Amino acid sequence: MRFRILGQLRCAPVTPSAGKMCAVLGSLLVEAGDVVATDSLIDELWGDHPPRTATTTLHVYISHLRKLLADDDDPQGRDRLATRAPGYVLHTSPGEFDLHRFEELRRAGQEFYARHDHAAASAALHEALGLWTGPALSGVPRGSRLEAAADRLELLRLDALEQRIAADLWLGRHRQLTGELAVLAREHPLRETLHAHLMVALYRADRQSEALAAYDTVRRSLAGELGTDPGPALRELHRRMLRSEPVVHAEEEPGGRQSVTVAGAPAPVVRLPRPDGELAGRRLQLAEAEEMLRGTSADPPARVLNITGPAGSGKTAFAVGLAHATAGMFPGGRVFAALTGSDGRALTTRDALLRVLRLVRPGRDATAPGEPAGTDELSDLLRVALAERRLLLVLDHAASPAQIGPLVAAVTHGAVLVTSRGPVAAGGGSRELPLAELGPADCGDLLARAAGRRITDDVEAAERIALLCGRLPLVLRAAAATLAARPHWTAAALAGRLADEHTRLDVLSLGDPGLRPRLLAGYFELSPAGQRAFRLLASAPGPDFAPWCAAALLDTSAERAGHLLDQLVHSGLLAVSCPPGRPPRYRFQEPFRALAAGLAADESGPVVRAAQLRLCAAYLVLARYAEAAMAPGRAPSPDDAAAGPPVEVPGGLPGPGHPVGDTPLRWFQEESTALAGAVEMAYAAGEWQVTWMLAETLTGYFQAAGEWERWESASGRALEAARRAGDRAGEARVLCSQGDLAWQRHQFELAATRFARAGRRARESADRRTEARAMIGLADAEAGSGRTAQARRIYGNAALLCRLADDPRGLSDALRGQALAELRCGETESALRSFAECGRVADALGDRRWSEYARRAADAVRLALADGGPFPGDPVEVRPGVWAMDEAAAYSAPGVR
Repeated sequence: MRFRILGQLRCAPVTPSAGKMCAVLGSLLVEAGDVVATDSLIDELWGDHPPRTATTTLHVYISHLRKLLADDDDPQGRDRLATRAPGYVLHTSPGEFDLHRFEELRRAGQEFYARHDHAAASAALHEALGLWTGPALSGVPRGSRLEAAADRLELLRLDALEQRIAADLWLGRHRQLTGELAVLAREHPLRETLHAHLMVALYRADRQSEALAAYDTVRRSLAGELGTDPGPALRELHRRMLRSEPVVHAEEEPGGRQSVTVAGAPAPVVRLPRPDGELAGRRLQLAEAEEMLRGTSADPPARVLNITGPAGSGKTAFAVGLAHATAGMFPGGRVFAALTGSDGRALTTRDALLRVLRLVRPGRDATAPGEPAGTDELSDLLRVALAERRLLLVLDHAASPAQIGPLVAAVTHGAVLVTSRGPVAAGGGSRELPLAELGPADCGDLLARAAGRRITDDVEAAERIALLCGRLPLVLRAAAATLAARPHWTAAALAGRLADEHTRLDVLSLGDPGLRPRLLAGYFELSPAGQRAFRLLASAPGPDFAPWCAAALLDTSAERAGHLLDQLVHSGLLAVSCPPGRPPRYRFQEPFRALAAGLAADESGPVVRAAQLRLCAAYLVLARYAEAAMAPGRAPSPDDAAAGPPVEVPGGLPGPGHPVGDTPLRWFQEESTALAGAVEMAYAAGEWQVTWMLAETLTGYFQAAGEWERWESASGRALEAARRAGDRAGEARVLCSQGDLAWQRHQFELAATRFARAGRRARESADRRTEARAMIGLADAEAGSGRTAQARRIYGNAALLCRLADDPRGLSDALRGQALAELRCGETESALRSFAECGRVADALGDRRWSEYARRAADAVRLALADGGPFPGDPVEVRPGVWAMDEAAAYSAPGVR
């Protein structure tokens, strides 16, 4: 059987339908286990005017109830309702009657509360109140006895409700209680305890004005209904709120008195690691951080100070040192909490709350039975624990704003110091202090403290070590420990061992075996796509790279590549700089490049090779575009037979004009190291066509920038690649590039030999444009050797071949050389005609630089003629922007093609 009176009267499996039978059953249930006198039952049913048959009718009701209670599944049911003088008694078994269960839970809740086990008290009382489905004995005709019983039960319910709310307030659940308490206060306008709870909940939820308004409401109700003022506890609560003083709780004490519990001055709690000695190179930043926490006349104190920097930059040591240095600013204590687990992975928000709670409440276990398990409840519990503490909370290795949000919110009277690889703190009162790499002098000091004279005696080696360690304190200490443990090593020997990127971390791990996993902590927190990006970006050949380079390596869109790059920057695995007016540039610091390269070595070979080839293809397309922008008509179009097979560019690469923009020379300058590296990358991969095409495309830039060594190295690879590919047209173009290099170095005979070989290879492959280019180079070599007449004849043949090959760029160059040769031979009119035609051809090409050159050169000749010249020794502009003292010297002057 099941009996319910906390709400509508119910008896399972069958409830009586007659009202008076329900009244009899209700009266017996209210006194279940005790005898209810027959006279009392008659009074309840008929009051002061019972009928003459009242006793007989009552016996009938009792008989019907016995039949109803004796169902087939309960053979003992007839004994439930027994006759006991002077009336009847109803027996219930444990768990059958909701009132008995309510009283058990209510008493348990009171006991838990008395022991200050507020979580267990709240749970028991929540369960007790959950038994109520409405006013007690709803739907039952009630006489004076049942009416009194219902009133008594309602008072018990209200008492349990108030105590449950009190327990919840102790647990910091004030925000969740405000709505419920507002309804209860309206339903019970004279119950001061409920109004006190409402005021506390509003006040602690930062709703002070509403809390004060709640006091005014209850004050007016008491004055209007009872002609009295609020009690002393409510008045004290109001007074403290007016002064913005802290309040934790308000409750009724034994005897009916109310009290207000406030936070006093708890003993400071200090949970800090020992400081890590002197903070090398961080003295100025330490002073800056102290000023941020203290505040100035211009800036208020930072509520949250976010120390950011890559792994190994010394964020933890800095934070601990700052916490020790600012002890006087935080009388409530200083607590250090690492937000990573033993496996190095980030704690969940819930686990982070539990960790901090254990630190600020020593001896209390927040995970004990009955304690709150949810994040919101734990957050409120922490807020209560820190309510009156001006405390510095240090959160080390924070992973995200979501992880630290509840922890930051709990510190209302102190400050929070957060360390993270990227910014994770935001909102009012938040400041960021990035820890950059150390300066050279600080690096030397840090190394010298551990390794002594071997460092101070070899400053150059010390600087190399610092550079190879990324100037990061953690890595520098590992290097110093490695050297200190090996007295037979010199600083130069250590620098030499660190120079090999593939073994660098192995060497550093000799001094700090835990270095690699500590540096990789940010990597393991990345998404799988972010981890793949970190590995593949190690293939970028330059010291830094642009977003389009990442898109090509990762075979993705520019937008997606940007998101992945942001992940890596936020994790401290990449650094970023933003040149004015240019796209951002990304770079690995040395330890992280070595890490990425090591991880990439474990990547599937075809995956890495495909990424490298995409990048080389992208560099080729962009270099061709930039070359064509510098010298229109100079570079072949992709469908030119001499250019070899077309190169496919990944769909993620932006249009070729976008990265280069309208400053191709600057693009070449930014990418020069990477372009040379891309040539080596393509060569190492055996991609012969891409190797020679890319290297040959760089000729114009190498000439303009005077990059002789890179030019020589790239063209050497290119010539071998073209020969391995069996590409005679390619070999011809590369030989022309090598001839230009020899000419720039005044090696005219070597230049002539290379141009002659280039001409033969071009004729064999029917490449007229390259043949004409070889002829122009040969003529330049002849002119440089003083054989002007022979040079003039070759220039003329080259111009004819350019016309036949429809090569306007080559024609303008041939006409330039022909004009200079004619000028040296004294044929000024012919020279003027050649300059004029050179200008017209350049105009048709859209090459303003060359068309302006031709006009300037012609004007200079006319001006010299007007003065009776030209004379030997007069300066001559032999190419755009390149001058020589006379036309003979012009052929040995560095120029731009």
